[in-house]
Amino acid sequence: MNKKLVTVVTVVYNAEELIEETIKSVINQTFFENIEYIIIDGGSTDGTLEVIEKHRDKIDILVSEKDDGIYNAMNKAIDLATGEWICFMNSGDGFYNSNVLKNILPNIENSVDVVYGDWEVRYASKNKIKKANNSIDKIWQGMIFSHQSCFVKKDILKEYKFNESNRITADYELFYTLYKANKRFKYISMIVASVSAGGLSDIKRVESILSRWK
Repeated sequence: MNKKLVTVVTVVYNAEELIEETIKSVINQTFFENIEYIIIDGGSTDGTLEVIEKHRDKIDILVSEKDDGIYNAMNKAIDLATGEWICFMNSGDGFYNSNVLKNILPNIENSVDVVYGDWEVRYASKNKIKKANNSIDKIWQGMIFSHQSCFVKKDILKEYKFNESNRITADYELFYTLYKANKRFKYISMIVASVSAGGLSDIKRVESILSRWK
């Protein structure tokens, strides 16, 4: 297999109604020939795997087994990834349009470690565009971009990974750690992802705030 520029990872568990939309947002990218696609399933017992199998020929790696939570599954994917960059697009989320990767990735300088952009949040009655903060030094205040709208160098993720004992805000902890380690962040003024409201940190909002400040 030729080396791919980006590895897109989808983590899923019992999301039969959501997974296909996410898969299509990846495999319909006009940049797809440069994508390695990995799906980590937590051992779904509904129809999730049947939906995934419909698109199996477009998926480079499929792992389906019990895991120890979302960040454990994401770390499994990091171990398997071979692309230069990694992006996590989990079940229920997707790229904003089919040209996102084509418009972003060929233009990233090699000197950058993390690239991030804006994102759309889909609520029950409306959609709202969220602007990422282009000042990375504000990250101490909280997550200034969504993990779905960012790309991280594979080698950095293999070195740092997610703290699996932080079960709600390990993504924030990782990016704050990278900031403190003087890794190079770059903001791009582009809508990267479309994210469904009601993610883990949304559902556990108070716990998320406490976890972040800890």
